Amino acid sequence: MFAWGPVVGGVRLAVRVSPRAGRSAVEGLVPDADGKLQLSVRVAAAPVDGAANEAVEAVVARWLGVKPRHVEVTFGLTARTKLLQIDGDPVALIRKLQQLTAVVAK
Repeated sequence: MFAWGPVVGGVRLAVRVSPRAGRSAVEGLVPDADGKLQLSVRVAAAPVDGAANEAVEAVVARWLGVKPRHVEVTFGLTARTKLLQIDGDPVALIRKLQQLTAVVAK
C-alpha cells in the first residue's frame, strides 16, 4: 500500500516523523506495524509549540519542489505518525512522489 493517495485538490501523504534529528531530511519509505508504507522524515526541530510540524511541512515542501504553504499537517499534530495534505495537481504530485521515492530507495 502506498504512503499517498489522491484527494480533491491534491494528495494526502502519510509520514513518520523523527524530531530532534541531527539534520532535516526525507529518508524514504518505511512500513508501519501493519505493513502500510509511510514516508520517513527527520527534522532537527523539537516537538514543542508546533515547531516540528512546521519543520515537517517545510522539509516535505522543499523535497517535492512545492511552496511551503501548499503542505499542511492535517492529522497527528502531537503524534509521530502524521497525515499531510499537499495542494496541487494530484496526478503530477503522485508522479513526483513516485520518482522521488524511487531515487531515495536506491
